[in-house]
Amino acid sequence: MRLDKFLKVSRLIKRRTVANEACDAGRVKVNDNPAKASTQVKVGDVIEIAFGTKAVRARILNIADTTKKDEAKDLFEYLS
Repeated sequence: MRLDKFLKVSRLIKRRTVANEACDAGRVKVNDNPAKASTQVKVGDVIEIAFGTKAVRARILNIADTTKKDEAKDLFEYLS
């Protein structure tokens, strides 16, 4: 699955266009490598997103094309 679509479906970033912009600006890393929006992600990958001064790290647990809001949190786990 594309990185930008996963970020939207998992609700880590609310809109796909915002996910694209974050990737283009270099604020998203997959497995400690800068990632483009078209990067393919798989279960077990670690995503790091820089939000201003704060960074969020999450490991992908599952991949789904669509999900309900309350099930979105089951697609990833936060890392410290």
